[in-house]
This record gives sequence, structure tokens and C-alpha cells, in this order.
Amino acid sequence: MVSADAPAISSVLQTITGLFRMPDSNTESPQRYLRTSEAARHLTLSPRTLEKHRIYGTGPEYHKIGGRVVYTEEDLNAWAKLGKKKSTSDPGAGTVLPAKRHAAIPYAGKERR
Repeated sequence: MVSADAPAISSVLQTITGLFRMPDSNTESPQRYLRTSEAARHLTLSPRTLEKHRIYGTGPEYHKIGGRVVYTEEDLNAWAKLGKKKSTSDPGAGTVLPAKRHAAIPYAGKERR
């Protein structure tokens, strides 16, 4: 009789253990979107500076959802990583341009107005 109840008890123990198990850190959490003020705080910039970067096209990628501008932490970190340097003479992987107007970029072979 003990051997017949062993699988049932084992099944109950596995169910109970599963209830108290910590979530697996490898599972993907839902994507979190940050508004401009939260994104600026994440990058330790002012919200206005981040807005200027968006206007001039020098900032991180963003999404527009229902007229609202939002950023993902992944996009913010990738943009910030472009400015990573080891020394002042290190060219680095890329450049984070200042939030100001830059020379016109050719558009389909023509200058933009």
C-alpha cells in the first residue's frame, strides 16, 4: 500500500515545491517602456537634453505609442554604450553626438530643405 501512494505523494510535493520556487532569472520579463523624464533619469540627462537629441536625430531610438514618446532600457543602454571610451585618445566603437544641429545628411541623393 505504501508503494501505491508514493507516486501520488511525490506529485503533491512537486506541486507544493513549485508554488514556492523563485522565478527563473532566465525567463524574459515583459518589455518596459520609459517616458522621456524616466529615460532622462536613467541616462542622468535632463529631459530637455533628451528631447533635443530626439529632434536632431542624435539620440537613442524611441517609439511613439498613441502620441507618446517612449524608450526601452535596451535602446537607451545601446545608445549610451556608443560613447564608451578607454581613454581620451580612444576612438571607441562610435560617437554620441552633442544635442545640437549638425550638417545636413543627404536624403535620396538630394539635400533636405
